[in-house]
Amino acid sequence: MRDADSFDEFYRDTSARMLRYGYALTGDLAEAQDVVQEAYTRAWRHWRTVAAHPTPEGWLRLTVSRLATDRWRRLSGWRAAVRRAGPPEPVGPPSEDAVWLTAALRRLPAPVRQAVALHYLFDLPVAAISAETGAPVGTVTSRLSRGRTELAAMLTPASRTPEVKNAE
Repeated sequence: MRDADSFDEFYRDTSARMLRYGYALTGDLAEAQDVVQEAYTRAWRHWRTVAAHPTPEGWLRLTVSRLATDRWRRLSGWRAAVRRAGPPEPVGPPSEDAVWLTAALRRLPAPVRQAVALHYLFDLPVAAISAETGAPVGTVTSRLSRGRTELAAMLTPASRTPEVKNAE
């Protein structure tokens, strides 16, 4: 078993310095946090070896610097690929139907909207939605029925026109 108390003490004593070091290497706080977290994860995985190392903090610094270098190399490879491929094509505006559907979904109660999204976007069957949401199968079926009925009423061409006029 690993010595959790000694690792906790090591973490408390070194984490602030390691984060500053990671930030100095990466220049980005989020990247530094990721690199340092990964380094501590590796240290915990090999804690007996790290704890027996002459300078455990030195082991951790080396791990942080190698992880930062690896990320920098991956990013530079990604940047080169983007330069070769050129910038992505501009994305056009959403279709009118997409805007109407999004607005209609927002008007549904959250549990109904969740059931509709899980069923129609992820193709989940009613039993899987029930298991994921913790709602009984009958409730999920009812929510799907209610969602279809309300969406159909909101998305009919006759119901669209007055809302557009009211929005102006």
